[in-house]
Amino acid sequence: MPAIRPATPADAERVMQIWRDAVDATHHFLKPEDRAAIEAELSTFLPTAPLWLAVDRLDRGIGFMLLDGHHIEALFIDPRSRGQGAGRALVDHALRLHDDRLSTDVNEQNVQAFGFYRHLGFEPVGRSDRDGQGRPYPLIHLRLTR
Repeated sequence: MPAIRPATPADAERVMQIWRDAVDATHHFLKPEDRAAIEAELSTFLPTAPLWLAVDRLDRGIGFMLLDGHHIEALFIDPRSRGQGAGRALVDHALRLHDDRLSTDVNEQNVQAFGFYRHLGFEPVGRSDRDGQGRPYPLIHLRLTR
């Protein structure tokens, strides 16, 4: 199971690479211009955001999570590390911090992410036609139902 630690400014480049690789592997629905705009926004935000980093035995980042209170704002895993427990470890860490009161949003077109959260016990509680920036990518709102 990967270790979880707070990300530091030294992790910024690796965090952005995890995001790029994860989006390339799972977000085929994004228009190229939207993907570029999102990356530009995140490149100024993620390096200083209070992220939790899943790391391997060599302390190399393999996934990250952004929590805002009880809400998982972002969870991205390096595609080469998928299926090795990093996503579950990050969600388990969030549960230790916030009991069983977790929520998240997932792009409706990201079937893999939706399945991951459903497997962990999250249930759909709503839907939005647009993402948080107003782009035409529907979101499914999920809440843990333990």
